[in-house]
Amino acid sequence: MRSFVTHLEAAIDGTRLPHDRLATLHGGRPLLVRYDLDGVREAVTREAVAARGGGMWSWKELLPVEREENVVSLGETLTPLVDCPRLASAVGLERVLVKDESRLPTGSFKARGLALAVSRAKELGVTRLAIPTAGNAGGAMAAYAARAGLEAFVFLPADTPAVNKMEAALFGARVFEVDGLITDCGAIVAAGAEPMGWFDVSTLKEPYRIEGKKTMGLELCMQLDWRLPDAILYPTGGGTGLIGMWKAFEELAELGWLADEARERRPRMFACQSGGCDPIVRAFDAGERFAEMREGAATVASGLRVPRAVGDFLILDAVRASGGQARRAPEGGLIDWTRRASALTGLAICPETAACCAVLAELVREGELARDAEVVVFNTGAAQKYVEALDSSLPSLGSPADLDRIDWDALASGEPASLLREVRA
Repeated sequence: MRSFVTHLEAAIDGTRLPHDRLATLHGGRPLLVRYDLDGVREAVTREAVAARGGGMWSWKELLPVEREENVVSLGETLTPLVDCPRLASAVGLERVLVKDESRLPTGSFKARGLALAVSRAKELGVTRLAIPTAGNAGGAMAAYAARAGLEAFVFLPADTPAVNKMEAALFGARVFEVDGLITDCGAIVAAGAEPMGWFDVSTLKEPYRIEGKKTMGLELCMQLDWRLPDAILYPTGGGTGLIGMWKAFEELAELGWLADEARERRPRMFACQSGGCDPIVRAFDAGERFAEMREGAATVASGLRVPRAVGDFLILDAVRASGGQARRAPEGGLIDWTRRASALTGLAICPETAACCAVLAELVREGELARDAEVVVFNTGAAQKYVEALDSSLPSLGSPADLDRIDWDALASGEPASLLREVRA
């Protein structure tokens, strides 16, 4: 597995650091992995990459793992780009494509970042990992740590969805509830780094999760025959995926792998948040490069409940450079949009992606997106992991009018009405 990594680069000031040792932050801000792209161009073509059949590890020349035996994989497949005409019609567009990340191991896009982070940590001799999480990242880290035989510690807010807690514990991690937000969990992980000897794989506090997430952008471009869409709507908590995709597009452009019409044009990036936790939107609206801590953060979309993102300036830089925006969706409408989008697409749309759907409808209504714009929405996780959010009071029977319309003779024999319990989404 030939590596083309040259160095790590501090995102805040460009300082170069060696890539062959453990690294976290520089000046309190993220590090980015840099590659010899001239070497990549000479070693492989885009057609050769496409012929590998897709999946995250097809892009090995643009990933930081140096030896094949250190790859920790659970079968990270190429996720589908699904045409959703009924959703498009509902929001007023001719076409909407959904990149469905729920098909990945552990049911979310977090598999990409944690596969890379765990692989590289293993390669650099780490034996113990720790992560703060508001949802899906904890389960993903636990799964990949289990695969690699590494010890894992997961810290999550006490009101994190039960499925996220249980899956992390199921994979053998030590799981701890914290009476607070993900930032409080992060403080515990940081404080324990020296006495506990664990490596902190918090969002953007190590340089490799972003490399896994950037494969979303690499895949998307390949699936569009090396073009880029007009707009991408991305649910934004820590924002690693948005930053990673922006990095992917820049690398593809430098490699010369983009189709002619895409070489000078990038998708408009829309960072979508909830009104209950919207620090990036507030900074965007105020014209600031850095976001203030969002006090009182609360949203049913647990992955969006990140009151302070360490990569805030990278998110905002990408959004502005693309001509995009940071937008908020009303918190009260997220579950309605989760149900509506799922019913319109047949996909298990998560509450985070519901924020994108609400923002998309608003952008079209305002004329911000043309009716014929090619739009991609990222579904970052499976709705089935949000049991509490989707739960509703279930009536013991349908209404009498509903029951009167049922042709009982066409159903099974016996007394079906006495057994009926209607389940509503």
